[in-house]
Amino acid sequence: NILFFNTLFDENASCHLALGAAYPNNMKDGEKMNKEELLAHDCNVSMVHSDFMFGSQDMSIMGQTHEGIEVEIFKNGNFCI
Repeated sequence: NILFFNTLFDENASCHLALGAAYPNNMKDGEKMNKEELLAHDCNVSMVHSDFMFGSQDMSIMGQTHEGIEVEIFKNGNFCI
């Protein structure tokens, strides 16, 4: 029940989605790629990057590792990892 009104803090204190430009540094050698190479690797290229936060007290989110193991990330509206 805390809202910081600052995207940097709020996006890390809640669940959020980012629309627009992807961060190339999240991919191996992404910083070295040009626009066409990024697009070939399914990296979104855009002039904007916008985050929005969402959630509720009963929201739960499960993730899955490369090995197929399920990991609980959000439980009852709170991070649990």
